[in-house]
Amino acid sequence: MIPFDFEYYKPTTVTEALNIFEDIQKRGKKVIFYSGGTEFITFARMNKMAAEAVIDIKGIPDCQVLEVQGETLVIGSAVSLNKIVDSKLFPLLGQTVKGVADHTSRNKITLGGNINSGLMYREGVLPLLLSDAMVKIAGNEEKNILPLKDVFNKKLQLNSGQLLVQIIIDVSYASQKFICLKKTKISKVGYPVVTIAALIKDSKIRAAFSGVCDYPFRSSEIEAILNDTSLTNDEQIEKAVKGLPSPIVNDIQASAGYREFVLKNTLQETIEALKEKTS
Repeated sequence: MIPFDFEYYKPTTVTEALNIFEDIQKRGKKVIFYSGGTEFITFARMNKMAAEAVIDIKGIPDCQVLEVQGETLVIGSAVSLNKIVDSKLFPLLGQTVKGVADHTSRNKITLGGNINSGLMYREGVLPLLLSDAMVKIAGNEEKNILPLKDVFNKKLQLNSGQLLVQIIIDVSYASQKFICLKKTKISKVGYPVVTIAALIKDSKIRAAFSGVCDYPFRSSEIEAILNDTSLTNDEQIEKAVKGLPSPIVNDIQASAGYREFVLKNTLQETIEALKEKTS
């Protein structure tokens, strides 16, 4: 049970949602956007999150789009993870988000919610970083389409009152050879010790990581190492681990030492699998 009262709004347009947000803020109340609501409910019950008003964006058609439009795949921020999996429109994204929580939970968890998660993993963002995704962000009566990499630094950097509306991906990425490997502590579903999503683009490996550091990332430095053919696989792996952008996480899921061990093995699997796909 959530231990506090809050106002609930379900607008039907982006403009309405922004206006409601602005009105509530002017009244001095704390307000948040949410799509799936799973994280809000969970954290609120644990007294780790609170709000005086919530704006449910699932009723906004722009946030529910899931279709190919010309040369782009458009995914609304309120589209559930299971819908993305079932659509098969972007296989790498589908395989990646299929490992987020159990099947029932994925009916509620949305792509936007996963990208905006308060947890460090945010695995759904990995294929988007690899595919040079664009994002449509609404706020201050404007809608801007920006490269995801420009607004995602460890987490999605949105200003107060801004709303993630859609993710836009070039359809060519849906046909690229890829692999996604997720290693958990016990079961197949759960928080990752290590997740690596990778694909081949223009004969080069692109790779993004979750669970290793305390935020998901794609690293051009690590990719340069993985594409350096003068190095053996073992040399690539050792250099890649040394080139991580932040210290390896040490927590209840796994010690830093164990995470490093799993990371090295998973990198080995990734490199070998991609070589097989391109041979």
